[in-house]
Amino acid sequence: MADESGTGGDKLIYFLVGAGIGAVTALLFAPKAGSELRADIADRTRRGVDYARDTGRDLGDKASQAYQASLDRASDIAARSRDAVSDLADRGKDVIGRQKAQVAAAIEAGKQGYREAKRQDSPAEES
Repeated sequence: MADESGTGGDKLIYFLVGAGIGAVTALLFAPKAGSELRADIADRTRRGVDYARDTGRDLGDKASQAYQASLDRASDIAARSRDAVSDLADRGKDVIGRQKAQVAAAIEAGKQGYREAKRQDSPAEES
């Protein structure tokens, strides 16, 4: 079973190292003069370094873009969440206000009923 924990960047590094070793080995076993061989090695090394630099820059740009996109998405989600919570809180306050008004009206109606009942009972006691 293969180890799946390596990332794409690790695989790229392994590939580049393997390609470099293969290129140097091929150059060393090729039938060329010493100065020509050294020039080939220097040229291929320069190209490899340039390729690695360009690939690193591209990966860095892609990582920056992915980070920025994630940051934008997270900011958007946070803003929508804040709006939803605020809306929910406002609706809750409205419901509580209506319930409070209904309870106050019921208490007032109870007091009024008590007063009326007391007034009706008062004349009967005096007679």
